[in-house]
Amino acid sequence: MEKISLADKLDSFSEQWSPKIIAELNGQQVKLAKIQGTFVWHHHDAEDELFLVISGRLRMDFRDRQIWLDPGEAIIVPRGVEHRPHSDQETSILLFEPASTLNTGNVRNQRTVDHPDHL
Repeated sequence: MEKISLADKLDSFSEQWSPKIIAELNGQQVKLAKIQGTFVWHHHDAEDELFLVISGRLRMDFRDRQIWLDPGEAIIVPRGVEHRPHSDQETSILLFEPASTLNTGNVRNQRTVDHPDHL
């Protein structure tokens, strides 16, 4: 049992769209990521995802609407819902999702991270 400093963990990497695992519990992983630009449209057949904005601003695109999130705000994307994260500026986010979750869901491309690093 050790405390986890989100700031220290975020300071330890600079790459974007490459989630890093900072904790695991009950088959779930807590990940940090830095993002900027637009991700790929995708969905997850079996997993819900929680996105929490730490810094910056995140727009979650859905086929029928967009939701903007500011620091301290979160959204849960239910399994099966197609979505696309976007940020105009570098944004730091915390993700909480099952360990089986692939960051690009049902899509494989250059941003797919099969085995996220542990910090």
